[in-house]
Amino acid sequence: MVHVLVAPQEFKESLTAKEAARSIAQGIAKARRDWTIEELPLSDGGPGFIDILSQVIEGQPHATVTHDPLGRIRTTHVLEVTGTKTWFIESALANGLSLTTPDERAPLQASTEGVGELISAALKGKARRLVIGVGGSATSDGGSGMARALGARFLNSSGFDLEPGTEALAELARIDWSAPDSLIGVEVVIATDVTNPLTGPEGAAVVFGPQKGASTHDIEKMETSLRRYAAIVEQCLGVSLAEKPGAGAAGGLAGGLMAFLGGRITSGFDVVAKATGLEERVRHADIVVTGEGSFDGQSEQGKTVGRVQQMAAATGTRCVVLAGRALKASGELRTIDELEPDMQVSMRNAADLLQELAEDWGASTSV
Repeated sequence: MVHVLVAPQEFKESLTAKEAARSIAQGIAKARRDWTIEELPLSDGGPGFIDILSQVIEGQPHATVTHDPLGRIRTTHVLEVTGTKTWFIESALANGLSLTTPDERAPLQASTEGVGELISAALKGKARRLVIGVGGSATSDGGSGMARALGARFLNSSGFDLEPGTEALAELARIDWSAPDSLIGVEVVIATDVTNPLTGPEGAAVVFGPQKGASTHDIEKMETSLRRYAAIVEQCLGVSLAEKPGAGAAGGLAGGLMAFLGGRITSGFDVVAKATGLEERVRHADIVVTGEGSFDGQSEQGKTVGRVQQMAAATGTRCVVLAGRALKASGELRTIDELEPDMQVSMRNAADLLQELAEDWGASTSV
């Protein structure tokens, strides 16, 4: 009997990883009723991070009132690992792109304040180790909102507090920051698979600004603000962020976590893979089916789908990628745009189309 491991990440702005896994599994099951199918949605620290970990880690979710990127109150949660002082936090639950509609996106004003509130909730729970998944953000404020929520002040040359968001950072002259007692000695781990620096042609504004709704003019403003922010962070905190690998993750939130909380970057994929026993599951599967919304050059540079492909290759397991679209060919690859070329239509109907794609693949493949 053929055993298939279905292990996709989210299809951005269309399907969560769990929804994508369900659609793929249902499609394959229609075509191959004699196969066994195991669903294992994945995350690299972005959306779905907590949901996925809560399925495999014994822990207690704690409801937390926080603010979204535009300052609206919402209730979400953080995850305390039972019997330890480790807490998992998913930043996208507070600053995620999915919390805003395309018409609402305001990358120059959006704030990471809510992420700071999630951290504060964990600290009130006596956390001594924070594992913070970053990614899928609607923000580009360098984590300044996060730090503000924990007590930092961002001042202009006249000594007045700046408004939240990225745009105001262009006027930043001084940062007042003293870590609260609850943060002293706390280990902070930043789970991400993005290696972009904070500024420059590969930085947070240029690379990730467009997906957050930023125009060319907005990106120029964001870059100016983040360069100013990096300079003042170095001057006041002694931490150099501008060219630091990974500091640009989640609109610079990773950089803020480094500068204010002493955070260190680790692979978000590795965190999830270890918790879920992914390598062993891949080894025991006959076929691994993974996927994401857009398969491109970044997919093979540490992103979830590329890492699954590498793991499958290392264990001698056949690997198939089902994606929304592909900007690069790689191995066995099928895409939704083969069925529906209109991207807006395909995103609206992603669940049904992904299921159809999986069914077509299952019916046509040879084992």
